[in-house]
Amino acid sequence: MTVSTALLVYLVVVAGLFGLVIGSFLNVVVYRVPAGIPLTRESRCPHCDTAVRWWQNVPVVSWIVLRGKCANCSAPISPRYPLVEAFTGFAFAGIAWWVLATDVSSHVVSSTSMSATVVVLVAFLYFAAISIALTLIDLDTHRLPNAIVLPSYLVAIVLFTIACLLGADWWALGRAGIGMAALYAFYFLLRLVQPRAMGGGDVKLAGVVGLYLGWLGWSTLIVGAFAAFLLGGVFGIILLATRKAGRRTAIPFGPWMIAGAWTGIFAGEIVGRLYGGLYVS
Repeated sequence: MTVSTALLVYLVVVAGLFGLVIGSFLNVVVYRVPAGIPLTRESRCPHCDTAVRWWQNVPVVSWIVLRGKCANCSAPISPRYPLVEAFTGFAFAGIAWWVLATDVSSHVVSSTSMSATVVVLVAFLYFAAISIALTLIDLDTHRLPNAIVLPSYLVAIVLFTIACLLGADWWALGRAGIGMAALYAFYFLLRLVQPRAMGGGDVKLAGVVGLYLGWLGWSTLIVGAFAAFLLGGVFGIILLATRKAGRRTAIPFGPWMIAGAWTGIFAGEIVGRLYGGLYVS
């Protein structure tokens, strides 16, 4: 697939702007889903209960204009809101560039299938969105809500199937299924052996991670799975060394699963080539 520079820039910018909007929605998801508050309820200030108007809800800009305070009661608005919006925007733009401007998916998507590539892009943008939401929720509550994790299986399978119907390699879908089953089974066994070290939400998320990693390749799957434990282990050692946590301190593993997954997505194929080259040479 060849994308002109002008079209590439346009699509990346559109993806970034779309990410800003999604980031604003993710702030709502992160706050309401763990609390059991309907996502359809009107946004209101938690301090004075005043309805938030549309112009007070423009990503990043509204927070700056309002100087981080409620327009009615001047209660402080956490800077996490604009940070999440901005990060999501940059993440969406970066992923759009990664999918459209590189040949990273050339082994699963036909070079002539722009439509299939766009569907794959949507799939990974969705994964980016739930990655951000689940990371924040797990850090806040030590939970990975079923309301987000379980529908993600269906979304990924449907999008990847549509991509295959439009020209992607069907074996990529089969490999995604194997990755889903393998990573789910691995985490399930870990939970059986050490229930306190692995939560049920981690097991469910493992299947979703396996789907995306498996779609891209075996190297991506292996690196992504290993990176989660490497990153989480290093973080745990740092906490122990600085005495900010003890051996019995509960540390959410979901964020490290997600960080490992994106490490595998972006670097898995490269690491696989380098590792394979050691034996070839």
